[in-house]
Amino acid sequence: MTVITPPLALASLSGESDADWARAGAEYAGAAFLGGIAIDEDSRAAARALVERDRTEFLPTDPLAFVDRQLAALADVPIQPACNVRSATAEPIADAARVCRDRDAFLEINAHCRQEELCAVGCGETLLQDADRLARYVETAAGTGVTVGVKVRAEVPGVDLPSLATALEDAGAAFVHVDAMDSESVIEDVSEATDLFVVANNGVRDDETVREYVEYGADAVSVGRPSTDPVVLERVRTAVDRQFGVVTES
Repeated sequence: MTVITPPLALASLSGESDADWARAGAEYAGAAFLGGIAIDEDSRAAARALVERDRTEFLPTDPLAFVDRQLAALADVPIQPACNVRSATAEPIADAARVCRDRDAFLEINAHCRQEELCAVGCGETLLQDADRLARYVETAAGTGVTVGVKVRAEVPGVDLPSLATALEDAGAAFVHVDAMDSESVIEDVSEATDLFVVANNGVRDDETVREYVEYGADAVSVGRPSTDPVVLERVRTAVDRQFGVVTES
């Protein structure tokens, strides 16, 4: 069973979410999603195109060795590590899953990024509209024994997230990380449709936003852009402790 304790995660930031970033936030969060990391040739080509238009991306020579090094650097950090990966093909998913499994990390499949370059090669948000392929990714990863989940986005035309989440659960997913956009109630829909561990993302900043996601049935919340701001993290952690009823050791 997926557990994030305390139920606050740091959500991946393009080209920024590495081991140092996770270490800096470990005082506040129970999990850190490193990445996203492009792990096949098509997704790496798309990432290079993004860099050409001044977006920050991880583009190590060997992406899986990079993931392994980053996870190894967190071995002594009291936080659950996870890695968000992008791939336009299923084959590299198993290799990434084994790296995460061997480092006691979660694998998060990216079905979330919406940049044109990534969607054009068939990864990121495009996967939401190709449920069979996304389920195959999950099944491939789950077959290695890793704890696997998917980062998804609400408000994608033609995508029914509760139905998709059910298919992912059937394929072996343990969690779903939902960018709710401006449709916060989708968290309730997904929570009621599945037994997945649901991480709610988007706009988590204070007690009010944490409370809303808790009332919709989230099992945890995540912070994205402010994950480098200790002032915001402290405020959110206080809200998480209150709203989720977290008991801290004295």
